[in-house]
Formats: sequence, C-alpha cells, structure tokens
Amino acid sequence: MKHKKIAAQGGTVHYWISNKAGLSDCIVFTHGVTADHTMFEKQIDYFAGRYTLILWDVPMHGLSRPYQNFSYRDTAEILHTILEKEDIKKVILVGMSMGGYPSQHFAALYPEMVKGFVALDTTPLGLQYYSKSDLWWLKQAAPMARFFPAGILRMSMAWSISKTKYAYEKMKSMLEPLTKREIIGQMRIAYEYFPLENKDVTFPFPVLILVGEKDSTGKVKPYCEEWARRTGYPLHYIKGAKHFSNGDNPQQVNDEINCFADSLDV
Repeated sequence: MKHKKIAAQGGTVHYWISNKAGLSDCIVFTHGVTADHTMFEKQIDYFAGRYTLILWDVPMHGLSRPYQNFSYRDTAEILHTILEKEDIKKVILVGMSMGGYPSQHFAALYPEMVKGFVALDTTPLGLQYYSKSDLWWLKQAAPMARFFPAGILRMSMAWSISKTKYAYEKMKSMLEPLTKREIIGQMRIAYEYFPLENKDVTFPFPVLILVGEKDSTGKVKPYCEEWARRTGYPLHYIKGAKHFSNGDNPQQVNDEINCFADSLDV
C-alpha cells in the first residue's frame, strides 16, 4: 500500500491506499480507539486486488499524532479531503468500534458518496439509544484508566477485547508505542466527545451490523441489538469473537464484508 499524508487544521493525517486499474469500488477502513490502521492487516490480505482500499490513522492515533482540537466532524471532513485527493466518488465504509463514529459522521454529511456502511463492533449515532447513566459511565472510562500502571493498562485493554492470541498480540503491539498519557487522551476523545457530537441520523444506503458474539466491551452488543431492532438493519454475530472481531475471526468478518459489498451491486 502507498503511504500518503495530508495537512489538516490540527496536524498531519496519514493514510494508505491500494488501487489498481479496473477496480470500481473502494472500501475505507477506520480503526478503533488506541489502535491504528494496522488493525486491519487481515482485511488487507483478503481485499487487496479486489477493491481499492483506503486505511488511515485517525487524528490523535498512530502516525497522525500529535493532533490538536479533535472532533468527529473534523475527521469526517478529513476523510472527504482524502477521497477528493484520490478522485474517489463512492465508498463502502467499514468502521470498527470508535471508527464507526467518523464513518457515521461522514455518511451523514456526504450520503451521496456512500454505497454502504459496515458497522463493526461499534454503536449507533442517535440520541434515543443512550440513557443519562450510559453517558455518565462513558465519561468515567478515561479517569479510571489513570489508576493502572502503563504496562498493566496495555495488557488489560488488549485482553479485554481479544479472544485469540493473534488479536491480543496485535492490540498490544498497537498500544506499545503509546504513553499512558496518550492512551488516556485517546480514550477521553473517544468517549467524552461522542455524546457532545451525537445526533439523530438516517441513512439512505444499506447498513450491515457485525458484532462479536462474545463482545463484552461496555454495552456494545446490546446497543447493536437495539440498533438492529429499531432500524431493521441486518445484525450478524461473529463466531468466537470478542470486541476485536476482525482480528479474532477475520475469515467470517472478511466474508461478511465481501458478501455485503457484492450485494450493493445487485
């Protein structure tokens, strides 16, 4: 994949693109909190050559740090700038955990550019889904992390979202370059900024919800189930997987994304 970067208001944002002549569709993968674009390496192996692929380090993550004045609206605009630069008119969005929020904000701003959205172990935008107590607990995640030594914090975070050795080691490797202060800062923007920018949305394109059948991160799984119930979006459980389902069971996740992408052309 070609490594590129763009200048944004808050700093430099890095992205990677794989494109070949004759590939009509583009998939954009957006990673979760405290992770980076490499969490989709199993998806690159599967989809490279089938689709144009774009992966990026979301502001404040990976190589896209340091970064000032983060907002989800800003991430949506940055993604739009990347697509304009690459002359890409339509995309299939795949957003994992926190990565679902830049994806949904982009889709709300530029619905005409979205063919479909795969919500991967993430939760919906929408005021009706979140109680006051839910939002209060979201705000406690970053402060609670301060009580853990850095090494234990990395291990506990990697263990909590992973079922397989591969997923655990992959998550740990993404956490390793981060200081405890950076980890807490990323958690703060993920969980504290979400309710500030949360809003009701409707999407005019197909949406597929994927969640690990053993996902025990917060209330992600119940939110996904309520999301499917309210909207009628299909919800598929990833067998044997926790929150990092595309690392725990990449074969099923890849097949689900591929079948969904194929269905968009029918």
